[in-house]
Amino acid sequence: MRLWTILLASVLSGTALADDRAVDRPDWGAHFAKLGATGTLVIVDERRTPAAALVFDRERSTRRYAPASTFKIPHTLFALDAGVVADEFQVFAWDGVKRSFPGHNQDQTLRSAMRYSTLWVYQGFARQIGESKARAYLRDANYGNTDPSTSRGDYWVDGNLRISAVEQVAFLRSLYRNALPFKVEHQRLVKDLMVRQATSERILRAKTGWEGSYGWWVGWVESQEGAVFFALNVDTPRRLEDLPKREQIVRAVLRSMGALDSE
Repeated sequence: MRLWTILLASVLSGTALADDRAVDRPDWGAHFAKLGATGTLVIVDERRTPAAALVFDRERSTRRYAPASTFKIPHTLFALDAGVVADEFQVFAWDGVKRSFPGHNQDQTLRSAMRYSTLWVYQGFARQIGESKARAYLRDANYGNTDPSTSRGDYWVDGNLRISAVEQVAFLRSLYRNALPFKVEHQRLVKDLMVRQATSERILRAKTGWEGSYGWWVGWVESQEGAVFFALNVDTPRRLEDLPKREQIVRAVLRSMGALDSE
């Protein structure tokens, strides 16, 4: 409980926090059970004053996992700051190597690389940025355990970088406010790249991630009433069956809260 309270205090901008501000939502378990899914969901609802923190599976919400492709959010900020990409219009030429995801097999821009979660673009960023600079960026952004080391593969999937659902929400809240230690124009660009759905009433910004044995969906919905942040982490033992469950669970919960329009 103490770890949750400490982490939650950071999520809620370091304000004094009573334990009863962290509300367990066991009823959300019905959405997981309906789909046969195991995982955690953290939501911070800023439509309320003070903001309300809600959680399903409190213990798992503080457990750190590899961020997988959700790391494209901070990684894009790193790349922009380091100058390895100029803007959203720069084209990265496809190397001709056929990969399993069709969207990866073409020239890319930042926008398409975020949309298709194009790994090879970000592998190039990582090589150019280097481990030492990546570590400094991670520390400056206070991102998870801030460790970009790896003995094999990409450090955000196969390496040592880890982050919890609670910490994902804390990071997203800082990005939402342009409060990260990066240029405001870069933070605004990344938020624009994250847009998944937009109406005259609401904007949904989000990013998926998949490590192999578990997956993420993180982001927020913003409206005139305020923002509602979320981070879901769920086991994916059956890839094709389980990956769609990430969005299905979060969308169902957000709709039940009136934070997302019914489909």
